[in-house]
Amino acid sequence: MKFSQRLAYYLFGLLIGGLFLFFFFGEKKTEFCYLPNCRVLKDLRSKPVTFSKTVEAKFQEGWVTNDDVHKSFKYGDVNFSESNIDFEKGKLYVILGRNAKNENILIKVINYPERIQIYDIEKVQK
Repeated sequence: MKFSQRLAYYLFGLLIGGLFLFFFFGEKKTEFCYLPNCRVLKDLRSKPVTFSKTVEAKFQEGWVTNDDVHKSFKYGDVNFSESNIDFEKGKLYVILGRNAKNENILIKVINYPERIQIYDIEKVQK
């Protein structure tokens, strides 16, 4: 068998396998989430959210919204040097995200076993 024929069979098999994996994993909505940042954010997204009084007041100011917080839980960066600290019977996590005006915001979240509480939100100046 010539090299070109072997290459054609290989590429055909690779195409069939790729299509199978695309449809199989596309249905299951799987995602690669093994890195520490992704695991923490996924855990925070999976729990019900409550807000402290200071956060509700900052929502009233208008420079940050609930949507900004949820986008930060998906695309933000966890500051591990200031996170995973015991705080009020939970763990404190500090997340760097962005608001709708593309300004940096710092979100402090308390992670309890059954829920999360947004403790504070601050603007970050570069």
